[in-house]
Amino acid sequence: MVEMKKLTVELRDELGKRSNRRLRANGRIPAVLYGHKQKNVILSVPKEEVEAVLRHGNRFIILAGALNERAFIKECQWDTWGKVILHVDFTRVSEHEHVQLSVPLELRGEAPGLKEGGVIKQILHTLEIECEPAAAPEKIGVNVNHLEFEQSISVHDLVLPEGVRSLADPALIVVECTAPVEVSEEAQEGADGAAEPEVIGRKKAEEEEEA
Repeated sequence: MVEMKKLTVELRDELGKRSNRRLRANGRIPAVLYGHKQKNVILSVPKEEVEAVLRHGNRFIILAGALNERAFIKECQWDTWGKVILHVDFTRVSEHEHVQLSVPLELRGEAPGLKEGGVIKQILHTLEIECEPAAAPEKIGVNVNHLEFEQSISVHDLVLPEGVRSLADPALIVVECTAPVEVSEEAQEGADGAAEPEVIGRKKAEEEEEA
C-alpha cells in the first residue's frame, strides 16, 4: 500500500477571489472537502505540503490539524500554464473504498511503424478508471514498442496496474500509426490565408462556487 502522507489543513470562513488571492500570497491553497453525504468543509492547505505530496505521486492522504480524516485528492486546478495550483478538491474515503478518476495516458517507447514512414497519432489522452485510493496511479504508460504501420492500440490492449479497472469502452483506440496526411498546395495556400481561429479560454479555478 502507498504510504499515506499528512496535509495540515485549516478551516476558512472567507470565500471569493480576493480571499483566495490573499491565501495564495501567504503560501496557502484554497481547498474543499466533500463526500459521504456529509457537509462540505471549506479549507486551506500549505502550498509546499501539497506540492510535496503530488511530487511523490501520493493522492491518498490524511488531513490533520483542523480535521482528522482520510481523503483522496480528487482534483487539482492549475493556472493557465499548469505551474501554479489554484485549488484542491478532497473527497472523503475509507481505506478500501473504490474511487473513480481520470488519469493521463503516456506513450512510452518507439513504434517500429515510424521506420516505415508512419506517424503516431494519440487519440485518447486520459482514461477513466476505478480502484482503491492507495492503488491510484498518477499516469498509465502505453507501450508502443510493438506498434507497426497501420496498426493501433485500444483500451483493451492496455496493461493496467494491479487493482486498477478501466471504465472506458475496450474498443476505444488510444494510439495509432498511420500514413501521414498529404496536404495539397492549394489547400496549404488556403490555410495560410485563413483567419486565426478564436481561442476560448477555460474557466478559471478562482471562479469557484461560493457556499
